[in-house]
Amino acid sequence: MVVPLEPEVRILLVTESAVRLDKYLAKACPELSRSRLQKLIEQGYILVNGCEAKASQKLNVGDAIRVTLPPPEPVSLVAEPISINVIYEDDDLLVIDKPAGLVVHPSPGYTTHTLINALLARCPDLASFGDAMRPGMVHRLDRDTSGLMIIAKNSLAQQYLINQFKGRSVSKGYLVLVKGKLIPSQGIIDAPVGRDPANRKRMAVVTGGREARTRYKVKEYLGDYTLLEVTTETGRTHQIRVHLAAIGYPVVGDSVYGVKSAYVKRQFVHAYRLGFHLPTSGEYREFTCELPSDLKRAIQLIKG
Repeated sequence: MVVPLEPEVRILLVTESAVRLDKYLAKACPELSRSRLQKLIEQGYILVNGCEAKASQKLNVGDAIRVTLPPPEPVSLVAEPISINVIYEDDDLLVIDKPAGLVVHPSPGYTTHTLINALLARCPDLASFGDAMRPGMVHRLDRDTSGLMIIAKNSLAQQYLINQFKGRSVSKGYLVLVKGKLIPSQGIIDAPVGRDPANRKRMAVVTGGREARTRYKVKEYLGDYTLLEVTTETGRTHQIRVHLAAIGYPVVGDSVYGVKSAYVKRQFVHAYRLGFHLPTSGEYREFTCELPSDLKRAIQLIKG
């Protein structure tokens, strides 16, 4: 199955005057090289107030810049015999224990060897409904986060599960190791999360961001580290990692928001608990999975 990727469109509102378009874009989109921005301008993918522009055009406060990032070549979704650990399965869904390092769905730079490729090999009918790039998806985990995920096997189950996530009735629990001795031993982090204005590839606690609430409870103090049980009331991108970094207790092994560690090669975040209502019966079920070997070993090393 060949799936065309959608272009990414960004709308930027100019807040300073007498600045050149190319210089403004270099500051507003730091992840894009100057040469790529120049090419996008030349090819008409960047409009100012609906009109094509030149790199040297001077901007005024209130100008609207439309940046269209053309997609890469269409992705061919193929079934791949990748082993996945299924915790539970019925006619409506699977609950899997995703390993760290496995990308959930194809995206630029990750067009094969994803969880979707593995699922298509196990459940070919996934390709018959929903988003062509994310068949069966109702939520996701970061590439380097391990743990429980739900995969829908039909459109009715998918919508039922999505509604539970939207209604915040899904119970999600994570085990997270942070640097520092977190006191008090339990609390709520209530801070809006949005794109970091200084780097659009990152998220941050920002004024005007989307509502985000994270609860934590200390599970164990380990010297200068703290093992937490974390639950999220909202599901913002990178929420746990951003929130814990914002209060001064960065996630161990997190190279983006946290601190690198000799004990573990990836972020110490594991989705160990997931509770929800089954689509057909409405029965509430809760599933758990233990820490994977790399995170267990990290704790053992810290304890000495």
